[in-house]
Amino acid sequence: MSKNLKIKVARAEKDWTQDDLAKAIGVTRQTIGLIEAGKYNPTIKLCLSIAKALGKTLDDLFWEVKDEN
Repeated sequence: MSKNLKIKVARAEKDWTQDDLAKAIGVTRQTIGLIEAGKYNPTIKLCLSIAKALGKTLDDLFWEVKDEN
């Protein structure tokens, strides 16, 4: 599992800390830290909560589009 820098960037765009995001979605700061570090694979429900809180889509935060070339 790779680091999820997309969540970190989306948080920074909102000027939120890991704790701010965690409180917004009802998890611990440690959970957000583990997700960003690529050490925890969140459930789809948690992914949806994160995306909604950050105003992003699941594609924006969790999936990489592979170049067809």
